[in-house]
Amino acid sequence: MAGTFRFYTSEWLTGGLHLIILVFAFQADTPEVWPYALAAMAIVSFIAWIGSYRRYRQIHDLPTSNISSAAQGYVELSGHAAQLTGVPVTSRCSGLPCCWYRFYIERETSDNKWVHEDSGASTEHFLLVDNTGECVISPDGAEVLTSRKKTWTLHDHRYTEWLLLPRDMLYAIGEFATVSGAVTELDESRDVGDLMAEWKKNQPQLLTRFDLDNDGSIDLKEWELARLQARREVRNKHQDIRSRDGVHILRQPRDGRLFLLADDLPDKIGRRFAFWSGIHLAVFFGCGSAALLLFL
Repeated sequence: MAGTFRFYTSEWLTGGLHLIILVFAFQADTPEVWPYALAAMAIVSFIAWIGSYRRYRQIHDLPTSNISSAAQGYVELSGHAAQLTGVPVTSRCSGLPCCWYRFYIERETSDNKWVHEDSGASTEHFLLVDNTGECVISPDGAEVLTSRKKTWTLHDHRYTEWLLLPRDMLYAIGEFATVSGAVTELDESRDVGDLMAEWKKNQPQLLTRFDLDNDGSIDLKEWELARLQARREVRNKHQDIRSRDGVHILRQPRDGRLFLLADDLPDKIGRRFAFWSGIHLAVFFGCGSAALLLFL
């Protein structure tokens, strides 16, 4: 079974909230509380549905890019994981060489109950490699799904560990940026604007290139043509920088969109989110309808 932290934590949290609401309703021991309890469960399920469906659409709608030609911004990449040279990562509990790990440690109490003692996840960078190049992964803030989950007990401690290992398949969605040798990020919109501003300084050359009707001015249609040409030139320049000395990095999107790392195929991951989306929606309609009937 796939191991993850944030995704399954959200599902457990949803189920936990439902359970708390039900316990509260049963303890209230009055029928008047049930319409409100069911309505609360419907609201929780609706919020959970939004999260799962949003993830499903982002995985389903985003095309896979090659590292060497990926546009700056929100992208989907696929390849295999690898460690960065000179940056060895070893898992906290088992000590295995890996690219990423998460751990959860519990301690057995005198009354035979397991209590949380420590947990965490690695934030060291590693690589995603495809047939066209390499991209540095900054996993901080990522939602990680991995099939490599192991639990074992040693004396009075229980250890659970999730791993991404070198050579594992790696699928990733996040914010892609290329840093040049001068440590500046490539910004297509800014560079297009700068190039067009430079062209405006040389009006004779600008008219020669884009005044198609020879009326001595650049109209809206011709200006749009100039903008398209500027964008092509900037993209070619960025591609050249990336192929020579650029360092690609994938990180958590600043606009809050999904940042996902997984060792599985995107279609399978998408189906998983679609399944939970359907479950949450069914609970929403079921509880919402029941609450409405009781209110009436």
